[in-house]
Amino acid sequence: MLLEFRDIHFRFSNKSLKDVIDGFSMEVRAGEVVTIIGPNGAGKSSLLAIAHGALKPQKGAVLFEGRPVAGMSRREIAGHMALVSQASDVRFPLTALEYVLTGRFAHAGALGFDSPVDVETSMRALVETDAAQFAQRPFNELSSGERQRVVLARALAQEPRLLLLDEPTANADLSHQISLLSLVKKLTRERNLGAIVVTHEINLASEFGDRVALMKDGRLLACGDPQDALTDSLLSGLFQAQLIVDLHPLSGKPRVSWAVTSDV
Repeated sequence: MLLEFRDIHFRFSNKSLKDVIDGFSMEVRAGEVVTIIGPNGAGKSSLLAIAHGALKPQKGAVLFEGRPVAGMSRREIAGHMALVSQASDVRFPLTALEYVLTGRFAHAGALGFDSPVDVETSMRALVETDAAQFAQRPFNELSSGERQRVVLARALAQEPRLLLLDEPTANADLSHQISLLSLVKKLTRERNLGAIVVTHEINLASEFGDRVALMKDGRLLACGDPQDALTDSLLSGLFQAQLIVDLHPLSGKPRVSWAVTSDV
């Protein structure tokens, strides 16, 4: 097992009346993409922060290949996992390539300088995310969608075993949403990686997730094949809206639509 959440309970303050994560347990295997969907405030981003040790649960444990993440150093975690969150400005005037090179932290030598291998790996990551043309452009001058592709390249440059992606396609156009998630799925197969993808795009979660997890109020409501997890009743209860599920005519995966009614 690559990653395991064991009965995670988390709250931001001991004075809080409610857990943000409430008894969450789930496993992630190498070679698969697990997509997580749920309403705002479900605890999805907090769960990813707990996965890579940025937040520490009050109860429960996260295990990476059987080892508690709580006992790993930041460098060691960076060598195993890469977090992709929504891109924002960086404080220093870095080019896109320089930004991606910061992802080589876990592989840096004693002197801390970028090696030819670091540069080659970072450029390859930019090529894979269709962002090589931005290599010498200032990161802060890129559009939000372009930044997101560079942020994914930085994660790939870490050469992790597990990708943690928090809304990776939020600011990308449809073409790059599809290409980014296609790349993630391809990498899980070719490099035997695991990936957790948090997204609000239910249909993307269905198409690219080997398993889909439904999360609400810090709890795991369901997790399984898209056909099993994405049902009318489960989704309508999750989002408190009437939803209709049919099958995509080409892929055969569940496809979700709003049940819009009109009085006209």
